[in-house]
Amino acid sequence: MAARALAQQVAARLGPEVKVLLSVHDNRSTMVSFRREPPLLRLRVHHLFLSAPPPVIAALADYAGRGKRAAGQALDDFIAERQSHIRAQPRARAALQARGKTFDLEEIFERLNRLYFQDTIRAHIGWGRNSGKRRRKSIRLGVYDHRAREIRVHPALDRPDVPLFFVEYIVYHEMLHQVFPSARDSGRHVHHPRAFRDRERAFPRFTAAIEWEKANLQSLLRR
Repeated sequence: MAARALAQQVAARLGPEVKVLLSVHDNRSTMVSFRREPPLLRLRVHHLFLSAPPPVIAALADYAGRGKRAAGQALDDFIAERQSHIRAQPRARAALQARGKTFDLEEIFERLNRLYFQDTIRAHIGWGRNSGKRRRKSIRLGVYDHRAREIRVHPALDRPDVPLFFVEYIVYHEMLHQVFPSARDSGRHVHHPRAFRDRERAFPRFTAAIEWEKANLQSLLRR
């Protein structure tokens, strides 16, 4: 494995008395972190270091293993050279689970796609994860990721006291984002252009969905 090879290369530069325990991550804010517990060096690096050339590996050993802060510049330069590649990579996402305890989002998506979009929407759909926070001031009941073509619906809606038409409305709304992507108008992003809002109002239970959301928003915020 590339990670094992990197750990061995770092250890070789530090000497036989040092054991390197290395883990790889995709955290873009903290590219390198370490903890010295002689004779063990716990090292965490971004996966881009798996392809680092020998001079950068030597700098990594000096910086993390020997505490030579000057070696950090070589690491910074290596990271800076690859920033565009890092930004271009999509973040790993948790696998989408469409079947909930009450509603099957895949079934809802397919039905709406057939009825209102002529089966032209291409997206994955699933329930989002509950953050565990109960004191919310706002809640995003649905979100559409243009790059990944994913729709995530807040798990607060996967309950028997939530009407089916409201879940359908949220899914319908997020599907519309693929048809009418956000655009820039007068220097600002418009997420719901006029055509989007007109099409949204065409949803058969639009008024009922808006009224249900207003009546139940406080309950949703506590979930």
